[in-house]
Amino acid sequence: MADNSGRIEKLVNSALDGACRVQAPTVRKQVWRLRRAHPDETPEQIIERMRSMFLTAVTGSGGAVGATAAVPGVGTVASLAAVGAESAFFLEAAALYTLGVATVHGIRIDDDDKRRALVLSVVLGEAGMEIVQRTTGSKSRYWARALEGRIPAPVMKTLDNSLVRKFATSFAAKRGALVFGKVLPAGIGAAIGSVGNRALGHRVVKNAHDAFGPPPAQWTDTPGDPAPTS
Repeated sequence: MADNSGRIEKLVNSALDGACRVQAPTVRKQVWRLRRAHPDETPEQIIERMRSMFLTAVTGSGGAVGATAAVPGVGTVASLAAVGAESAFFLEAAALYTLGVATVHGIRIDDDDKRRALVLSVVLGEAGMEIVQRTTGSKSRYWARALEGRIPAPVMKTLDNSLVRKFATSFAAKRGALVFGKVLPAGIGAAIGSVGNRALGHRVVKNAHDAFGPPPAQWTDTPGDPAPTS
C-alpha cells in the first residue's frame, strides 16, 4: 500500500510539474486572446468561456479513452495506460483553468511551488482549503489569496507535501472507479468516461469559485498589444 501511494505521489508531482511550468507562461496569453476577441465581455463572461472550454476538453478526453476498450485488439493493459495519460491531461486542463481564473482575478503567482499549491487546493476543494488555511494561518474565506504573499520556505514545503499526499489519496480514489468503468467494452466505457470526467470537471469549477470568490465586476485594465510574453 505504501509503495503504491509513493508511486501515485510521484505521478502527481510529475503531472503537476509539467502542467504548471509549461502553462504558467502561456495562461496570461490565453486570457489576453479571449479578451481581445471579446472586448465587450466582463470578467465573469470570460471565465464562463474558460469554463466551457475546460469542461469540453475533459469530457472529450474521458470519452475518447473509454472508447479504446471498444476497439477490437485493444486490451485492458493498453486501456489502463491510456487512462493514466488521460489523468495527466485532466490535471493539466485543471491547472490551465485554475491559473486562468487567477489571472482574471488579478492574482499573479509566478512561483512554481505556489502554483502547484494553488492548483492542488482548487482540485481538492474543501480539503485543500483546510490545508492551506491551517498551514499558512490564513482566515480568509477565499483561500487562493493566501498564496499571494510571502510564505517561508519550510512552511511552503509542508504545505506542498500535505496537499500532494491528500491529493494522491483523494483524487486517486475518485478516479479509481472511473478507471475500471472506462475499460468496459462495447462503448460503455466511453459513456462512463465522458460523464465521470464532466462531473469531476464541474467539481473543479465549483472549487475555483469557492477559492477565488465572485469575479471582478469590471476590468481594471485593457488588454495590451502585443500579447504578454511572460
